[in-house]
Amino acid sequence: VQLQASGGGLVQAGGSLRLSCAASDRTFSTYTVSWFRQAPGSEREFVARIAWNSGNTDYADSVKGRFTISKNYARDTVILQMNSLKPEETGVYYCAAGVPVSTARQNPRAYRYWGQGTLVTVSS
Repeated sequence: VQLQASGGGLVQAGGSLRLSCAASDRTFSTYTVSWFRQAPGSEREFVARIAWNSGNTDYADSVKGRFTISKNYARDTVILQMNSLKPEETGVYYCAAGVPVSTARQNPRAYRYWGQGTLVTVSS
């Protein structure tokens, strides 16, 4: 699966951004699709995931209530709506697809396919 992430940009603290992850050569099918982010000098961390078939979702505690992950079946796209953004959430956001076991869904090593990343900058 080839993934294309888009939607990053510069936003003030408290603002919103909408990220998209599109599957360009095949459908997401039975995959779990997740968003991770990586700040400079930090490890890649889990943000949110959605199971393509069931629609089940999961979020990092730090983003619950502010971020929403959803899917667009017709366009084979996963959306991450990010509201009330904070400066510490600045980083490169990556979408990933795979079939992780239940205990590894928040582990980036469990995902086989990755998009190129999109930069999110939140100014204070």
